[in-house]
Amino acid sequence: MSPVVQVRSLVRRFTRKGVLDGIDLDIAAGEFVALLGRSGSGKSTLLRALAGLDHEAEGTGTILVPERLSVVFQDARLLPWKRVLDNVLLGLTGADRQARGLKALDEVGLAGRENSWPYELSGGEQQRVALARSLVRGPALLLADEPFGALDALTRIRMHALLRRLSEVYSPAVLLVTHDVDEAIELADRVVVLDDGKIVADIRVALPSDGIARRERTAALQHELLGLLGVAVDAATSPYARSERIPA
Repeated sequence: MSPVVQVRSLVRRFTRKGVLDGIDLDIAAGEFVALLGRSGSGKSTLLRALAGLDHEAEGTGTILVPERLSVVFQDARLLPWKRVLDNVLLGLTGADRQARGLKALDEVGLAGRENSWPYELSGGEQQRVALARSLVRGPALLLADEPFGALDALTRIRMHALLRRLSEVYSPAVLLVTHDVDEAIELADRVVVLDDGKIVADIRVALPSDGIARRERTAALQHELLGLLGVAVDAATSPYARSERIPA
């Protein structure tokens, strides 16, 4: 089966500054890929290229993505003058659009909030609306640019569980840009690491279901990923004992 995302020899630069330097990447249907890298490594540039939003950049290469794709950003980007359901239905067509929008809100845990205004929602709830707006279109590809970065730790954990569950229900391919190593390990099937515009690692997560084996695999992955990102880890302590975010 052909991948739903296929990137070959992708180069992107702004004026004379190079950002992406010959990227090759495949993502299969239904696969969840997390994209890690230090600030300036090219993560968001790659996501914007896949979304067709890199109009200010110059470059070459081939990008093949499905027509049905959605993007979720770090801020929810809700229209403050539209109620929640209207935000979800923005640009959506079809006689069943309202029923689809209500179903999407129910799936993100916001049933009954369709007539609320965005300002009446918490940050986590606003991101749930943004997620509903993206998924109601039935995308074959969901691009997420640090969608949980501005949320508190507890809300972020809840959003992780929600995104994973909805990904299993809707089965889009997902590319998640994140600074959070634990987030990448918890959510993704594969973790791709960018450094200086190049892919330096492509690691399959494959967490066991067994509790002890899962913790050991998680610790090993965290140690490996932090090393690739230039973060020193004390081998005498368990890297799983704390949450690690890549320093900016």
